[in-house]
Amino acid sequence: MSVLRLPGIVSTDHVVQVPLDHADPAGERIEVYAREVVAAGREREDLPWLLFLQGGPGNKAARPLGRDGWLGRALEDYRVLLLDQRGTGRSTPADRRTLPLRGGPAEQARYLAHFRADAIVRDAEAVRRRLLGEEGRWSLLGQSFGGFCTLTYLSLAPEGLREAFVTGGLAGLRTGAEAVYRAAYPRVAEKNREHYARHPQDAEEVRRIAGHLRSRPVRLPDGGLLTAEAFQSLGMLLGTGSGSHVLHYLLEEAWVGGAGGPELSDTFLAGVQAHLSFAGNPLYAVLHESIYGQRSVDPSGTRWAAQRVRGEFPAFEVDGALAGDGPVLFTGEMIYPWMFDTDPALLPLKEAAELIAEREDWPDLYDPARLAANEVPVTAAVYHADMYVDTAHSLETARSVRGLRTWVTDEWEHDGLRVSDGRVLDRLIRMGRGEV
Repeated sequence: MSVLRLPGIVSTDHVVQVPLDHADPAGERIEVYAREVVAAGREREDLPWLLFLQGGPGNKAARPLGRDGWLGRALEDYRVLLLDQRGTGRSTPADRRTLPLRGGPAEQARYLAHFRADAIVRDAEAVRRRLLGEEGRWSLLGQSFGGFCTLTYLSLAPEGLREAFVTGGLAGLRTGAEAVYRAAYPRVAEKNREHYARHPQDAEEVRRIAGHLRSRPVRLPDGGLLTAEAFQSLGMLLGTGSGSHVLHYLLEEAWVGGAGGPELSDTFLAGVQAHLSFAGNPLYAVLHESIYGQRSVDPSGTRWAAQRVRGEFPAFEVDGALAGDGPVLFTGEMIYPWMFDTDPALLPLKEAAELIAEREDWPDLYDPARLAANEVPVTAAVYHADMYVDTAHSLETARSVRGLRTWVTDEWEHDGLRVSDGRVLDRLIRMGRGEV
């Protein structure tokens, strides 16, 4: 068990073996890694535990550098556990290098079917029993997809929880993938409008870049292909507090004078790659739409819902925008099948991703009856103009979970937990204690 000391914190490693398929405990096993973090000097105190579930899917937990941000606030009251959800970080990895060891696309898809929220929750329960014992309970903080997992936790194993906090992550309990994206495109369009109002000079710059890429797609430094549609997906940035400015600064350095005339600069292409490549989190792309898959809601599977629904919103089509005088709109948190052709990290997983998109029998992730009878105290931050999670869906879910208290705010964007220096978490903790 490795121990690491950093400014103001002490970190301890934990590795737990869990079944790949929790319905088959005697079958194949994988490893799940978790990092215990406690305030320096309080290592021996009997502190309550707080499990943190990261946004995603397919993202490892953040690597702490010290006692700052939301973690600093959490360490005032808790011993924190940062879980690398299965397939990510130091948990048994699943990517283009490891998945071929499973066999062909069908075997890979069957393997990855065990990497959704229900399995993550059961992994967490195995870790809880190891660290706290059968009767021990811990608190839970779920950010974004981690909030989705929190609802699954409350559905499958509420006996393991003493309280729960959710930030930007109340999923629609009976909202299928098509409905998710049908609600998302108008929100993304509004974020585009806000961006162009904030940075009006960007409208012509984006049209110029999109037109260039429409006629001549460009290779990124890693060999990925930057097409006009791939360029549009930089709109993922627009849902964070500083994302609009990050995008603007990226566009400022788009062009250099080359031997044959203006060319997209290496600085720009390197920046684009940093935002678009899924090399560090391939499961985000492979499993993204499956987080909405439930047989009682989407009996025919998700089937690339973002791509299918996009046709209902012609304002996002590049050619139509370039033919007129309107702005080219960026897209948001949408995964499209063409990404598995343009991103070298995803190309080897293309066939497995197709099989996952066509799967029709995803088990339900939420138990509305159990949530309606919930006894675990839950407080949730719902961001009024959240680009990633629909506010109306979140509030409908909040009304469906007994005792859940919401704080609806326009003070922060979806990344409020990360950028608020602990203020979002502090508000939820005080709400749970009845101090707000």
